[in-house]
Amino acid sequence: MTANIHAAGAVLWRPARGAGSAPKRDEIEIALVHRPKYRDWSLPKGKLEPGESPVLAAVREVGEETGVRSVLGRYLGHVTYPVTGHRKLKRVDYWAAEAQEGEFDPNAEIDDLVWHSLDKVMRELSYPMDRQVLRTFSKLPPRTSTLLLVRHAKAGQRGKYHGPDLERPLEPAGVEQARTLVPNLLAFGAREVFSADPVRCVQTVAPLAERLGVEVGLEPALSEDAYAADPKGALTRIRELVSDSAVRVVCSQGKVIPELMRGWAAADGLTLPPARNRKGSVWVLSFVDGRMVAADHLDRRLYVDSAEE
Repeated sequence: MTANIHAAGAVLWRPARGAGSAPKRDEIEIALVHRPKYRDWSLPKGKLEPGESPVLAAVREVGEETGVRSVLGRYLGHVTYPVTGHRKLKRVDYWAAEAQEGEFDPNAEIDDLVWHSLDKVMRELSYPMDRQVLRTFSKLPPRTSTLLLVRHAKAGQRGKYHGPDLERPLEPAGVEQARTLVPNLLAFGAREVFSADPVRCVQTVAPLAERLGVEVGLEPALSEDAYAADPKGALTRIRELVSDSAVRVVCSQGKVIPELMRGWAAADGLTLPPARNRKGSVWVLSFVDGRMVAADHLDRRLYVDSAEE
């Protein structure tokens, strides 16, 4: 049975007092919220608004329920369960989310928030499904480095463009995809922007760069022609773009990303989830000490109402 109610939430965490710059599992605190209507303690979560992506819903719901602004990290999977009293199935997608700033203000929906150490939080949660999400979270260090790898947005058919393919621009639907990407990439803390040199790649991340007030750094090694000539060089270059100090966005092409990802994941001992590699999709890649430890492919979870390509 397919879920017909969609929601999103997060494991909201912060370094405990005295934690180092790379906090360990025993140096963090997890936020739990209390819902008086249900008399339960749970992870912050809530239903998607019409047309909203789960990524944006997770950030919004965390902010609304806790008063805390957060930055998403790795994807923690989803839980699905029947809604009591209804013939409906609910799916909730979860991410790790590091607290930035803010202050809790009790309201009718959430009347209390408590921060617990990781060893205590399991006992305080009301639902086994939340404990399942926490177990996934605890398998890796709380803070991971993030790289966002984007396939360029829709640019029409190659054979219908009467000019050099390097200069083929986005079509109107692609321009809209590029705009939609901006808040979703910002949800992961995007700060720096890079792109293969085809115009359609640069245009895909240009709205994000404009929002951030930064230039798009060109990466010719990540274009299809350059990759075909030197795939090892492309892998070496994109590894160099992984940063512990800034979340970087890199845009490339459809004949680069799948093979590049397979080689990268295999080298780091990671099994990738299924991915259709549609235009405008995003790989959210997580790293610890330069090694890829998690990879999530955002496709449907970015374009909620999009049609099949």
